[in-house]
Amino acid sequence: MNSISMLFLLSGSLIALSILASRLSSLFGLPLLIIFLALGMLAGEDGVLGIQFDNYSVAFVIGHLALAMILLDGGMRTRLKTFRVGFKPALSMATVGVFITSGVVGLIAMWIFDLTLVEGLLIGAIVGSTDAAAVFSMLRGQGININERVGATLEIESGTNDPMAIFLTLMFIQLLISDENTVLGNVLFFLQQFGFGIGIGLLGGWLVKRLLNKLELVPGLYSLLALALGFTIFGLASWVGGSGFLAIYLCGLMIGSENTRQLQHILPVYDGLAWLSQIGLFLVLGMLVTPTELMKYALPSLVIALALIFVARPLAVVLSVKPFFKFRWREIGFISWVGLRGAVPIVLAIFPVIGGVDNSSMYFNVAFAVVLLSLLIQGGTLLPMAKWMRVQIPKKASPRQRGSLGILPERDYEMFVYKVENHRLDEQPIRLLRFPSGAMISALFRNEEMIHPKGSTRLKLGDILCVISREEDLDNLNELFNGDNQLNQKQLAFFGSFVLNGDAMLVDVAKAYGLTISPQEVGVSLGEFIARRVGGHPVVGDDIDWHGIHWVVNEVDGDTVKKVGMRLY
Repeated sequence: MNSISMLFLLSGSLIALSILASRLSSLFGLPLLIIFLALGMLAGEDGVLGIQFDNYSVAFVIGHLALAMILLDGGMRTRLKTFRVGFKPALSMATVGVFITSGVVGLIAMWIFDLTLVEGLLIGAIVGSTDAAAVFSMLRGQGININERVGATLEIESGTNDPMAIFLTLMFIQLLISDENTVLGNVLFFLQQFGFGIGIGLLGGWLVKRLLNKLELVPGLYSLLALALGFTIFGLASWVGGSGFLAIYLCGLMIGSENTRQLQHILPVYDGLAWLSQIGLFLVLGMLVTPTELMKYALPSLVIALALIFVARPLAVVLSVKPFFKFRWREIGFISWVGLRGAVPIVLAIFPVIGGVDNSSMYFNVAFAVVLLSLLIQGGTLLPMAKWMRVQIPKKASPRQRGSLGILPERDYEMFVYKVENHRLDEQPIRLLRFPSGAMISALFRNEEMIHPKGSTRLKLGDILCVISREEDLDNLNELFNGDNQLNQKQLAFFGSFVLNGDAMLVDVAKAYGLTISPQEVGVSLGEFIARRVGGHPVVGDDIDWHGIHWVVNEVDGDTVKKVGMRLY
């Protein structure tokens, strides 16, 4: 069999096996990335297939390509409105937090491995940043619905903290291999990484979005053009000394800032490409490591991983977030726990190998072991930790399917498909439904037959409705068709049985329920009162305890609380 045939056979088999093995994640609760890494190790030189792969340069290139794809997809799926609650704390953690984490881990590594200070700090820098692939995969893949403040902070941090880790890694490598290293040079390099990365990413993303909106292409070409231009921005930022990773994440953020018809063609394609990138990247990294050599560093790496998880990461989060931002301790606890390490530390560990640093295999194997332990310990316990820290909020009803109609270039109409499960809608004439003014039922399916709906048509349980509307009407439509009893019970248990409008005056609420307010709160609404208590950026799920009642934020619009639930226990 020739080499090309063997390449197709092995790569196709490994990717297919990785996808099929993903079922183990749901059956046994194993993080998906662990499965991909394990399959790569099994295919490697100490594994079943015995593939000899030790080309660090090729792995380095594959790592950059895959991470760029993952960050572009992650940026497009991060809503720009979440920056109001997550940007500042995420930026603090992406800079100050990474610096603190790297320093603490570096000092511990210096003591464990009997290294010099710079060598120890290099280990700390390599494992100092969280990984976008791991965070995006775990939070979205496990279906954990956490409150917006925590989720936005974690996603933005993972997408923006690579420049700091790269800066520290390269600085310490330069200190080890050369004496030509100045403070001014390091400061300029740091400013280049962030400055050019932010500037080129935002400007490039804005230009790409405008270009995509103006072009009329075959639907399948939008995703390819966006990918090509995203990679161009990554390369341009790296070429001028900026962070390509930060640039392509911000480029994706700008492209995905509006729900255009072009975006509806792009996102489904990128979902598959992002998964392919993760699978390919972790398979390659798994094949690159030699398990027998990895075991030599197992015990000290375990100590470093535990120190990172239980000491360095919590300390960094507390020092970089708690003094400056209104986060509750349970939110701080969960953010500390989701300091997931993934492909980025392993890719960074290739830098010392390529740079010719002494004992470079130690850095690579330690980073690999720390990533494995982080994914196992932290990644395998995200759901119970979210419940224990009480940052999880119940899911609300949503359409079974949705898709853009592709008629308007911006604010396009969509087709939302709902099943009638709400018993209150049974035998209800369509004309009496409290439909948003901009929505209409285009088709109704009953017993697998299509019915042309009229105002007098009565709905029945089990009917399938195709509704044409815009995204701004989605919340009202979801509330109308919300009929899952189990879902309703979870929402009632979380938000409470009574819901009040946020613009209700606090003095009126106090009179109605026999509560006491201070004189300065007479002219304040209930929503304003709660927003002040939580720090000015309320999110769904925020709650305060006032007069023995839990007042839970049920709906927000920007920083305005629209609805508040009353939970009496």
